[in-house]
Amino acid sequence: MNETVISPGLTWPGSSGAGDRRRLAARTSLALIVLLLLVSIVSLGIGAADASFWHSLVTVARGDELSALERVILFDIRLPRLAMGLLVGAALAVSGAVMQGLFRNPLADPGLVGVGAGAGLGAIIAIVLGASLPAAVSLAIGHYIVPVAAFIGGWVATLVLYQVSTSRGRTSVAMMLLAGIALGALAAALSGILVYLANDAQLRDLTFWGLGSLAGATWGKLMAAAPLILLAMAAAPFLARSLNALALGEAAAAHLGIPIQRMKMLAVVVVAMATGAAVAVSGGIGFIGIVVPHLLRISVGPDHRYLLLNSALLGASLLVLADTISRTIIAPAELPIGILTAVIGGPVFIWILLRNRGLLNL
Repeated sequence: MNETVISPGLTWPGSSGAGDRRRLAARTSLALIVLLLLVSIVSLGIGAADASFWHSLVTVARGDELSALERVILFDIRLPRLAMGLLVGAALAVSGAVMQGLFRNPLADPGLVGVGAGAGLGAIIAIVLGASLPAAVSLAIGHYIVPVAAFIGGWVATLVLYQVSTSRGRTSVAMMLLAGIALGALAAALSGILVYLANDAQLRDLTFWGLGSLAGATWGKLMAAAPLILLAMAAAPFLARSLNALALGEAAAAHLGIPIQRMKMLAVVVVAMATGAAVAVSGGIGFIGIVVPHLLRISVGPDHRYLLLNSALLGASLLVLADTISRTIIAPAELPIGILTAVIGGPVFIWILLRNRGLLNL
């Protein structure tokens, strides 16, 4: 059987060689970069308002000034929204790839560790109880109270998860999964109590936040989320070799010199940073983290050296494309992006389940 070397001493079956796999990954990356550029240009060029990206470029090239309306639409609305979509899509997809590698399960996603549930609970607390905060706190945080609370909620969930699943200096992946499910259930229960206490206006805010949207993207929110997401994206490639080795089992990975405990801790921190910051600024957007990495595993293989980069590119492209459709399909109204990703991702997820039925004994 032909094999592909994915790391020194490690091979994956089903390919004609490491060189072929690298060339396929490189071609895929190039195609995804082109796709990302195309969807970015489309996102900047169309919308409910009449402001053309190409017309603006021509205007600037001629040395003329853009109108005030064009400047506001392009630079204060569409450009920060595009940047936010790129960051959030990449963060969710890379987090999903890391979680699937850590759990050695193609159906794993960032929601398994409870980060999304914790972030959601933090946002609900801010929406329902934000008015009762001291005036000084409300003035200092301003409009960022929901994303700040969501990020804090995600990190608290991560810290609790790590403490519960770690014993005698060792972190159990199985315990992490069970603790994540328990934390998600607890967060859902507490969220239900707060929803019950919310008034009509707060219920509307909760509904739209839970469905996910990039409509509130601003340069301020982008600057708050970007450092955390970019730091997580920069750290993720250092996990590639360890995740490749972990596919053989923890014992085999340890014999290959992989620091298992440190790798688990770094993986959870990367997922917490990326997912927590993404959920904080965009709300609940599902299926990107589970569908994107799985599709790429099918096309370019399970080697995380290539999978993480391509997941970032495809995740960013799909979320920007979904956002473009969501804000134009019923313009001037806007469809929450979480609805669109669920409509598309749901059938794909069912297909993934059916494809892995034998493997999962379903």
